[in-house]
Amino acid sequence: MRSHLLNDTTAEQYRRSVTEGVERVAAKLAATDRPFTGVSVDALAPRVDEIDLDQPLHDTAAVLDELEEVYLRDAIYFHHPRYLAHLNCPVVIPAVLGEAVLSAVNSSLDTWDQSAGGTLIERKLIDWTNERIGLGSAADGVFTSGGTQSNLQALLLAREEAKGGSLAELRVFASEVSHFSVQKSAKLLGLGQDAVVSIPVDHDKRMQTVALARELERCREDGLVPMAVVATAGTTDFGSIDPLPEIAELCEQFGTWMHVDAAYGCGLLASLKHRDRLTGIERADSVTVDYHKSFFQPVSSSAVLVRDAATLRHATYHAEYLNPRRMAQERIPNQVDKSLQTTRRFDALKLWMTLRTMGADGIGQLFDEVCELAREGWRLLAADPRFDVVVEPSLSTLVFRYIPADVTDPAEIDRANLYARKALFASGDAIVAGTKVAGRHYLKFTLLNPETQASDIAAVLDLIAGHAEQYLGESLDRAS
Repeated sequence: MRSHLLNDTTAEQYRRSVTEGVERVAAKLAATDRPFTGVSVDALAPRVDEIDLDQPLHDTAAVLDELEEVYLRDAIYFHHPRYLAHLNCPVVIPAVLGEAVLSAVNSSLDTWDQSAGGTLIERKLIDWTNERIGLGSAADGVFTSGGTQSNLQALLLAREEAKGGSLAELRVFASEVSHFSVQKSAKLLGLGQDAVVSIPVDHDKRMQTVALARELERCREDGLVPMAVVATAGTTDFGSIDPLPEIAELCEQFGTWMHVDAAYGCGLLASLKHRDRLTGIERADSVTVDYHKSFFQPVSSSAVLVRDAATLRHATYHAEYLNPRRMAQERIPNQVDKSLQTTRRFDALKLWMTLRTMGADGIGQLFDEVCELAREGWRLLAADPRFDVVVEPSLSTLVFRYIPADVTDPAEIDRANLYARKALFASGDAIVAGTKVAGRHYLKFTLLNPETQASDIAAVLDLIAGHAEQYLGESLDRAS
């Protein structure tokens, strides 16, 4: 079994095995003509269930053949231009190369003596991101597994920095369309059930600062502590960007930690055309970025950034077997001193390879393209009487609803939209997401693929309308 260990004696076997795997994936990517096969859980699960994991195949080619059946054939391929559902981007080749390198070398980014140059590369990328944000010379941060972990760590720091009050008296303010991880983080941090105060949004799905000011004032009058305001720069459903400068003013006025969840909108940091949409982010105390959303990186690649490096001490614990206190005194850079994680992949390498190959402008150009595509999609929807589109896009998301001309029952329209989404997914021809707006079911395009064209959007809209009309026709037949 030692023949399977990656070392100096098995380097050639490693080369052959990885090459064979890469060739299989490359062939699959080249032949993929739709984002999904439409396979059902009931059809695929028995094939997976019948595999006896205690009976290995002992041959890489045979394992890859099996993998074709249980995964590669039916995987959902984000690179396809008609994958329009969630915040999943196609990935750039330099980042995939970085993934291959980091997996093989397998550095762990918790301590210097497990990573060496990896630590320095991650720190350089944190500095680069902070410079793009404008957080100042005292800023710092660390890579994380994703936006949920980044938000959790940011709110942990905010909790520890809050002035006075018991846990039950701390309050977090976020818009009604903010990410669910805000509520989840509050629960994990031991705050009360009512700790997260939901702030209404305007027509463009941006936090209403008048309402925020009112709730902050009420919090103070009630003897509670405004722990943090979470402003969102790119909401999951709408891509809306909260009014960051006004929120920053209120946070300063009330002595409240300002966190900006820019997991989606961070692509604007590299934008050649729309960087101004993030004006005010430089005043944040902490920022979440997800490079694996809008920097075209493979999952996972995220970071939490902070204005004041000293606040990261709230995540610091010293263990004699890992990062004894003397190491900090000797200026040995251990990233575990800043992180909620201990063992941690060298995910920063993917972004490093991307920047060193394409440059920030290359990333920004791709993100600008999907933002412009969303504008084209909005124009199509606004001009099409079959659909109701909710808001003009700030980033690259479109939320809309099929509206049949001869049906007025909102519940029936809900069912038609739900059916259309399900039928489209089952066909494999395209994948779209769904959400609720004012209690009604809507559909959603999340456009993160520069290869998607306006013609793809138009074609998918026709498919949606066709499926919805089929449902309504069958419903009418059943009723009669």
